Amino acid sequence: MRRPNRAPPTVVKDGPRINDEIRNLEIQLIDQNGVNVGVVETSTAVKSAADLGMDLVEISPNNSPPVCKIMDYGKYKFQAQKKAAEARKKQKIVEIKEIKLRPMIDDHDYDVKMRAMLRFFEEGDKVKITLRYRGREMAHQDLGTKLLEKVKAAVADVAKVEQDAKFEGRQVVMVLAPR
Repeated sequence: MRRPNRAPPTVVKDGPRINDEIRNLEIQLIDQNGVNVGVVETSTAVKSAADLGMDLVEISPNNSPPVCKIMDYGKYKFQAQKKAAEARKKQKIVEIKEIKLRPMIDDHDYDVKMRAMLRFFEEGDKVKITLRYRGREMAHQDLGTKLLEKVKAAVADVAKVEQDAKFEGRQVVMVLAPR
């Protein structure tokens, strides 16, 4: 069976059109110093940009006529790339750290877990507390509830409850976020 003869899809270019990609007959031209020259023919603007060793870049394609500027396109792309990288560097990715507890946890173990939890809050991360019941501990769920209330009270000044304690089978899950 023969397949229909189709043309390959056109390559969609991201970013502004430059030089010969600009299809309008006339454009609003802004020169390399930022001075508005006025409405000029596209071919003339492309030649003047080439004479200066620069590119004609379409800034505002939706205007009538479109606004184009003479600039060094490579330098413009490099600056935009640097700006995007700087923005990525400054953003903080919030992670969810998990602390696992048991209803009959000993005092020292509880203190160690609390220190770790406070360190996570200082780093700006959320903390998911998982309280797991084993065997006969299910008969004493009030111990687990008291433990979670104790944790909530201990971190009340540095964290807020994002998701209150809820049962999921044999475990209780609570999510705390830094204030």
